[in-house]
Order: sequence, then structure tokens, then C-alpha cells
Amino acid sequence: MSVVETARQLTILGLVVVGCFFLTVGTIGLLRLPNVYNRMHATSKPTTLGTAAMFLAGFVQFGPGGAGLTSLVGIVFLFLTVPTGAHMIARAAQRVGVPFLEGVTWPTEDGGESGQTTGDVTNSDESDDSV
Repeated sequence: MSVVETARQLTILGLVVVGCFFLTVGTIGLLRLPNVYNRMHATSKPTTLGTAAMFLAGFVQFGPGGAGLTSLVGIVFLFLTVPTGAHMIARAAQRVGVPFLEGVTWPTEDGGESGQTTGDVTNSDESDDSV
């Protein structure tokens, strides 16, 4: 086994360990955090990084052709869809009135704080339904 092959295997191992760590943190956050907004943050951010690390390990293992290319396409797809999905879930939760944690406020249209700490958030502009 050459030095290059050993370095490649250690890189793959490191990426898999990092991926497992982030996926575990995301899972723990999903189970322990109190409301939908915090849980959404815990599932979107760390799991995106963890899954991307796993895909990158696959790319290092298989090389730039075939399965390696599929890994890169998976990373691009992940980074395009997960933030969009998380944003849509947050907007839907806010619109149906899911309460925030105590002391959390939602910014108003003019940039100030609304002072609302409950889920009684109303949308003053009904034409903004094009989420």
C-alpha cells in the first residue's frame, strides 16, 4: 500500500467520521429541541453538512467518473433543495401560527421588531402567497 493510497483511505475515513458526527448532532437536535423552528434548524444545517461529507467520501473513493460524478450531483442537489425546503417549512409554520419560544420576536415589514412572542402572527400583505 503506497503513501498516496493510505492518505486517500484516511481522507475517506475522516469524511465519513465527520459525516456521522454531523448526522448524529442533527438527530439529537431533532429529538431534544423544543419547537418546529429549532428542530428545522437542527435537521437542515448539520444533516446537510453530514450528508455532503458522506457524498464527498464517495467521490474520493470512486473518483471523478461514474459513481463519483453521482456523488457530486448529490451534493449540488442537497445544497439546492434542503435550504429551500427548510424555508418553506418555516414560512408554513409561521403562517399557520406555530408559536415561537418566549422572548423571540418576528421582524416586521419596516425592519422593526413586532414584539409578538406567540404564534399569533398575521400577514398584513395577502398578496405574498407566492412562497
